[in-house]
Amino acid sequence: MYWNKISLLSLLLFFLQLSFYNDKKPKVLIIGDSISIGYTPFVQEYFAQRATIIHNEGNAQHTRTGLLNIENWLGNESWDVIQFNWGLWDLCYRHPDSKEQGNRDKIKGKIEFTLQEYESNLDSIVSILKKKTKAKLIFVTTTYVPKNEAGRFENDPEKYNEIAKKIMKKYSIPVNDIYKPSILIHETFG
Repeated sequence: MYWNKISLLSLLLFFLQLSFYNDKKPKVLIIGDSISIGYTPFVQEYFAQRATIIHNEGNAQHTRTGLLNIENWLGNESWDVIQFNWGLWDLCYRHPDSKEQGNRDKIKGKIEFTLQEYESNLDSIVSILKKKTKAKLIFVTTTYVPKNEAGRFENDPEKYNEIAKKIMKKYSIPVNDIYKPSILIHETFG
């Protein structure tokens, strides 16, 4: 159910972007973390006859992973649309001794990337995308973090989203803002 709601938000923006491609079946690349991995099958199913939808191999994790892999994910393809996101991994606190999944620990752990590091990394990724592709770019915001999450603080997504929106504005990239709808989804479906 959770992925269905998120996928509906993504589908709307995709539909608007893809409506400009009438003569050919557009190629869409989705780059992101587990949220995008979760909604990609729904987007692929919905656009099966109208677009080719590909997700980057694996989990795009945090912005360092993005910096290291963005050119490989782009490959030599001529993408029409690239929808991408980073954030939840960047704002996660980890400690090597933690028994929580992914060594998450917001009490003893160290943040993966500070706001300043996230801003720098994300800006560099967007700069690479702008140089390497003519695709229509769309950024997706980070989702809600529940209060009792082991490795993340509840208010951090809004801070990271604010930084991301600033960068997207700088590059005139539309933002698919799923943060507020994700709050309702968490409250409804847990």
